[in-house]
Amino acid sequence: MITITITITIMTTTTITTPTTMLADAALHRLLAWTSPSYPVGSFTYSHGLETAVEDGRITTAAHVTAYVEAVLARGGGWIDAVLFVHAHRAAHDDAAFDALAELAAAFRGSSETALESRQQGGSFLSVTRKAWPHPALDAFAARNGDHPMAHATVMALACAAHAIPLEPALHGWLHATAANLVSAGVRLVPLGQTDGQLALAALSHAIPAIAEKALVTPLEDLGTAAPDLELASLSHETLYTRLFRS
Repeated sequence: MITITITITIMTTTTITTPTTMLADAALHRLLAWTSPSYPVGSFTYSHGLETAVEDGRITTAAHVTAYVEAVLARGGGWIDAVLFVHAHRAAHDDAAFDALAELAAAFRGSSETALESRQQGGSFLSVTRKAWPHPALDAFAARNGDHPMAHATVMALACAAHAIPLEPALHGWLHATAANLVSAGVRLVPLGQTDGQLALAALSHAIPAIAEKALVTPLEDLGTAAPDLELASLSHETLYTRLFRS
């Protein structure tokens, strides 16, 4: 008699999940509205120096646009905005601390055109949001600030904090909106097809989480940029013979 032993191995599947911050419906609706291209802050009129790079022949493909926008987010003005957004959101309930950050953010620009880009959108965002999504914190800041310039990043951070939109999803929304606006500019300038634009956004979506994670732990005293080509492109933009964008 032959005995056969059969061994059965049962494989189990373990699902690994990472913590996420869930948004209430009202908070989600606000964040989607404020980061939408249709929100009337004029973002479609700015290219953050991208127009210069296209004019110079340095940007000719979707990959080039992706690299330019990633540099803005990781090492340029987008990085500055991300860190200031974090600190402004955390300081939103301390008027003195927030006002100091707002003043710093309004001045933290490498060229007159990128200053205009941030300040014009900041003023428009505050005006529209106070009417469509009112909150006493926004009214109080407007009263304290008067006619002083305000950066878009800090004003939106204040609105997010006031309307109970948690910091991490708010920051991701901000970074995505910045990327989407600049990719849209690239699609029009190069020009690129709409699918190429979405491929660029998809590629940038892999970079944004690491940028956000770093911004969340970066102290103000370590804040700075390392993207001279971006700054030079912005500085040269105002001397272009013809321009479609304001920066």
